Amino acid sequence: MSKGELEDKISRILTQWEKEYLGRGSVLVKTDIMRNMIIVGLKGILTPAEQKLAGTSEGMLSVKRIRADLVESGREQLGKMILELTGEQVVSFHTDISTRTGERVMVFVLSDNLENKLIG
Repeated sequence: MSKGELEDKISRILTQWEKEYLGRGSVLVKTDIMRNMIIVGLKGILTPAEQKLAGTSEGMLSVKRIRADLVESGREQLGKMILELTGEQVVSFHTDISTRTGERVMVFVLSDNLENKLIG
């Protein structure tokens, strides 16, 4: 499998996971594999209610905390999906959301350099 094909497959599977686990998917998902990392950018993830709530600093912190807790609760499932797709264990997982832009970034750090094992 080529690097581009795997990146596309990861984007599609994460979108499906979001729909099934979180109740709705992102508008746009872009995945990049760099060395031992999978970096995923997701756009359009906030609901209109979350966008309104994020208008205050207290609301913004609440949205970030709830969204982080939701994704973290599915962390084991995400790790298994990445392992099945790549053959690599997820060593660590990092994520953050921008309540201003409605974007989330996910970074999966893998046990080995996946990029070296892929074609172009």
